[in-house]
Amino acid sequence: MITDALLHEDEPAEADVVVHDGRIVAVGPGAAKGHTAARTLAAAGASLLPGLIDAHFHAYATSLDAWRLENTPLSYVALAGARRLRRALHRGFTTVRDVAGGDAGLDRAVTTGLIESPRYLWTGPAMSQTGGHGDPRAADTGICFHSGPMNQVVDGVDQLRVAARDRFRRGAHALKIMTSGGVVSPTDPIRVPQYSAEEIQAVTGEARRRGSYVAAHAYSPEAIRHSIANGVRSIEHGNLLDEDTATAMAAAQAFLVPTLAAYDAMARRWQEVALSPVQRAKNAEVLDSGRMAVQRARQAGVRIGFGTDLMADLEDDQLRGLELQAEAIGWQAALRSATRTNAELIGRPDLGRIEVGATADLLLLAGPLTEDETLLWDERKARTVVQGGVLK
Repeated sequence: MITDALLHEDEPAEADVVVHDGRIVAVGPGAAKGHTAARTLAAAGASLLPGLIDAHFHAYATSLDAWRLENTPLSYVALAGARRLRRALHRGFTTVRDVAGGDAGLDRAVTTGLIESPRYLWTGPAMSQTGGHGDPRAADTGICFHSGPMNQVVDGVDQLRVAARDRFRRGAHALKIMTSGGVVSPTDPIRVPQYSAEEIQAVTGEARRRGSYVAAHAYSPEAIRHSIANGVRSIEHGNLLDEDTATAMAAAQAFLVPTLAAYDAMARRWQEVALSPVQRAKNAEVLDSGRMAVQRARQAGVRIGFGTDLMADLEDDQLRGLELQAEAIGWQAALRSATRTNAELIGRPDLGRIEVGATADLLLLAGPLTEDETLLWDERKARTVVQGGVLK
């Protein structure tokens, strides 16, 4: 039970929140009266938010060197991923969507309580065409590559169908494909669309029949249009989005998941993670345009989620992503992106809100957000995390 908190949904209001068996059973001024609780958190003057959702998280992202990453033993990658997940939870992210990684083993470790983690939704390795964003081979490399912890090279309609079906067999939440070039990949221009229309349709068709959806890594207007025209629901990054394409996204009811934290972190900390000159040049191409893309999407009525996409040691900039998104659209809209909108994206209406019947994922900040919005992203300021009614 939490008493006298400042609830932040649409407008801040003082209220009590009563939790039983992992669910919210009462909300409102004086709602605690008549209830007995095993534990009560007195929260006078504190801000109570729904648990945050990071819709573009990478548990297995141990390096920005794509070849090294994809050839790291999975046992090490999983242990590193467990640490990344625990740290994310204690920042207030009670749910993450891993779009390029994860598997049934890590999922089982989370659901059985073997590791401390946010609620974990995964796609398995992202699917990439040969020479696409998920292909880690340099141009002068003759070595074969099929699959690693985060990416799988899959070409052709039939092969993509098999890969999609196998991910759902293993328990994947959704599917991830690469439909444009990227920053860390060695051989693909950022703007050029990837995969044919028929290949994308094969993947989206399999997802639709399973009641799921496809997320696509896409930067350029050309790649975004190519993706949504062929059934993709969630556009990841979208930094080069223009006004016409934003309008098309809104018409298609697609989501945009910006990942502003990644480009900001790579620009500031490139030496720390040994970013190559090619990677730095690509990052510069999309860095400044990312914030404008979010603003264009908002003006067009696109549903805007929130993600971070942080690799290697850059993971500790996760909350910085909220600050950057707040600079683009305001802290209230950024908070909504990381709660209600992301919950809608992942198909979990019980998350991302504080109301009777919702899952009791909560974040308590030590002060009023209306007076100090930095409470949302400043990790040095006290925060209390509740996941499924359990204090973490």
